[in-house]
Amino acid sequence: MILELKRQGLGVSAIARQTGLDRKTVRKYLERGLEAPIYGPREPGDRLAERFRSYLSDRLEAFPGLSARRLHREIKAMGYEGAYSTLTEYLRLIRPATPRQFERRFETPAGKQAQVDFAEFQVAFTSEPGVMRKVWLFSMVLGHSRWLWGRFCPNQTLETVMRCHITAFDMMGGVCTEILYDRMKTAVIGEDAAGVVTYNESLVALLAHYGSAPRACQPYRAKTKGKVERPFRYVRQDFFLGRSFRDLDDLNAQFEEWRTTIANPRIHATTQRIVDEHFAEEQPHLLALPARPYEAVLTVERRISHEGMVSVGGNYYSVPDTARRRIVEVQNHPAEVRIFEDGQLIASHPVLEGKRQRRVDPGHRKPVPPARRALQLPASPVDAAVARRPLAFYEAVGRRLASGVEVRS
Repeated sequence: MILELKRQGLGVSAIARQTGLDRKTVRKYLERGLEAPIYGPREPGDRLAERFRSYLSDRLEAFPGLSARRLHREIKAMGYEGAYSTLTEYLRLIRPATPRQFERRFETPAGKQAQVDFAEFQVAFTSEPGVMRKVWLFSMVLGHSRWLWGRFCPNQTLETVMRCHITAFDMMGGVCTEILYDRMKTAVIGEDAAGVVTYNESLVALLAHYGSAPRACQPYRAKTKGKVERPFRYVRQDFFLGRSFRDLDDLNAQFEEWRTTIANPRIHATTQRIVDEHFAEEQPHLLALPARPYEAVLTVERRISHEGMVSVGGNYYSVPDTARRRIVEVQNHPAEVRIFEDGQLIASHPVLEGKRQRRVDPGHRKPVPPARRALQLPASPVDAAVARRPLAFYEAVGRRLASGVEVRS
């Protein structure tokens, strides 16, 4: 394989990247030609303590997809002082590597392209034991430096997609000239016979505000955006597996810590550069953020429930007790939900993450006025005041009832 790649015109470094071998190893086999390699006996000795062997076996039995880097961090914290290569050699014995498929890579200039996609995850939050929840990881990766940003979301609605874009742009401090998508419905509406792609108007308006433009990858060729899809496996193996999360907020908090302390400070396997340092060089090439924030307006109609709540995105928001109509207009902004009645703003709430959450503005529920409280009935019959009348009154009432005459009190 090494000789064949050499005949195709690849250099030593390119062959090393393609095969995953060290450059010295590549040079050795190029000099040796087709001569069969001869391996000498290994030095005897137990280079991996038994307690680490059993720990690694248990971890891989429970989570076969854990990465070698993740396992190395774990046993290093337990006192392992051996080399990383020793660990990977042992892991190959108990978890054979899958065959590699060589692909042609397409590199993009600094600031040119970012790639966006969703990945589905199944999680059981400790706050809801025994209940499996489905969440989606929105991920944006810069094609040049491989800088990664992401957020776990309860859905893939257009409102969620737009909020994630705005937050990602703010975090990177700029925007690429184009954003690459697959055929996700919130980005691509359709394509005609001539191959002209129709994009979601709201998403196009968002990107236009920042000076960027959407681009769809080729159908059935998801690998054209492999820079964002490949990290999903890395996220699953190095972050997600073997952890517990209290709720969606805790999941995102742990992911953000992992992203800023492990994922982006690492040496990327393809570029062989520290991602954060590479991003620092790419950041000046990004388009500057606009002076004013984007005000996305997605308008829908909603019915007010008997509890005075409006359902938006699976969550519930209160309206004032003074609302007269049953149907109101709801505007979804990037970080706020605004509710209108007859064109007048009657309520505004920060956007709630998750599902089936409720937010009641205390100002929407008026206290019972004192005059009204005074008219309320007593709490129990015992507390009610009873008028006292002489016995003669009741005798007269009895005689009237016996004679069939109507009695009025």
